[in-house]
Amino acid sequence: MDLDTFSSLVERPDESARRAADERWQALDRPRGGLGQLEELGSWLASVQGHSPVRPLSAPKVLLFAGDHGVASLGVSELPADGGTAGRVRAVLDGTAPVAVLARRFGARVRVVDVAVDADPDDFPEEVTRYRVRRGSGRIDVEDALSAEEAARAFRAGMAVADEEADAGTDLVVLGDLGVGSTTVAAVLVGALCGTDAAAVTGRGSGIDDRVWMVKCATVRDSLRRARPVLGDQLALLAATGGADFAAITGFLLQAAVRRLPVVLDGVVSASCALVAQRIAFRAPEWWRAGQSTGEPAQAKAYDRLTLIPLQEQKITMGEGVGALMSLPLLQAAADTLAEETAVLPGLPDAPAVPRVQPKLPSAADLLGRV
Repeated sequence: MDLDTFSSLVERPDESARRAADERWQALDRPRGGLGQLEELGSWLASVQGHSPVRPLSAPKVLLFAGDHGVASLGVSELPADGGTAGRVRAVLDGTAPVAVLARRFGARVRVVDVAVDADPDDFPEEVTRYRVRRGSGRIDVEDALSAEEAARAFRAGMAVADEEADAGTDLVVLGDLGVGSTTVAAVLVGALCGTDAAAVTGRGSGIDDRVWMVKCATVRDSLRRARPVLGDQLALLAATGGADFAAITGFLLQAAVRRLPVVLDGVVSASCALVAQRIAFRAPEWWRAGQSTGEPAQAKAYDRLTLIPLQEQKITMGEGVGALMSLPLLQAAADTLAEETAVLPGLPDAPAVPRVQPKLPSAADLLGRV
């Protein structure tokens, strides 16, 4: 797959809409900067929507990519390597997982995409497993996570999911992950792309103790040795030391940027995939927001490289999009406040609508002939 096409297809958000939103804020009878972060977020939403006044967020979606990882068998997580990911998927699907509870509270729908869960596909509904690439991924300290063909399939699956969400009218994606051992994989990708050693990117993940951290750090070290020779080829990097879920998330992030679908990143997994995606299309991070800081060192390094500032300091490390979802009310407030203020306050000048001229945006099917 030739990924260079993305660099030309990913455009910047609409600066004219951002400026119009800024002017509306300034025209309000409010202290300058009095609404703090809400003002900046409202202007960002106007730019990614390509419209001012900003539209309220009416169709947010929590999107969770799920996959198992071979390194989990080394005991790098407090969660069980055997069946741990599948159990978390079931909890989301039956509505008992924290992300499902909070999504109901905040008015967001939840979608799970199983690309590499090590479970019988019949255990889950067909709409969850239809993009599955394989059961689990290889142990990246000693072998490739995926074959080149599997990495390409997973990447394309993520692109297809982005098209489905854009076509369905989703106006904001809260991006999360489900996978035991995934923070180890994320640390390898960030360490490789930022040129740091294992100790600088290895965090506590699921709450591991010092002994397990040393095992995890050695695993990251050995995996970094396998990652460095393929740093020039992002898809090869995802195949060697990523996983099917990481490849799918990367494909999703890039195609979402092409389709002008804004995304809120969650933890170190989505941050590491965003770092890979940035290498492919340098404008893509302008379509993303960092939902929260987990305290993972690899996440901090990735956000520093991406120049993304977390919206909150929740330090929620469980994954599954929970931390990013906690930022949804903040974004909803930013959109509602700007939309309502411009709509109802008397004495304000009419706000000219600044809709983005919407050309036909290329779908994954269109791109696959070029990518």
